[in-house]
Amino acid sequence: MAVSGLLLTGLPALYFLTVHGCGEGEDRLAEVLAGETVLDAAPEGATREDRFQECDDDDRFVVVGARYRYDGSSREALRHYREAARADGWRPRALAGGGTSPGCFTKSVGGTTAYLVVEGPDDRLLHVEIVADRANSQWC
Repeated sequence: MAVSGLLLTGLPALYFLTVHGCGEGEDRLAEVLAGETVLDAAPEGATREDRFQECDDDDRFVVVGARYRYDGSSREALRHYREAARADGWRPRALAGGGTSPGCFTKSVGGTTAYLVVEGPDDRLLHVEIVADRANSQWC
C-alpha cells in the first residue's frame, strides 16, 4: 500500500520538479528569437513602449516581442511588416485551404518553426511578437 501511494504521488511530483516548466533550452531559444531584427523594424512614426520575453511554464512556448505606440492604421502596419518580414527571411503563413494568414509569418529559427505575429494597433498600441516552442506547435 505504501509503495503504490509513493508511486501515485511521487512520480507526478518528480515529473513536476524535473521536466515541468521552462529551462535552459527555452532560455536559449528566447535569446535566438530576441535577436530577430524584425522586432526592431517599427513603422515610421511608431515609438517603442517596451520589449519583452516570456516563457509559458505549462506548455514551454517562448514569446519575444515589442509593443509600439502607433497612430497609423492596421493596414499600414501590416504593409510595413510584410516588407520588413520578407527582408528578414520570414514568409506569410500558408493556410490549409490556400491563401495566407494576415499578420502571421513563419521562419525556421533556433531549430524550430517560429511565428511572427503582428496585431493592432488597438488603442494606438501595435504588438509584434515571435512565438515558438521545441514541439513545433502551430500558431496564428
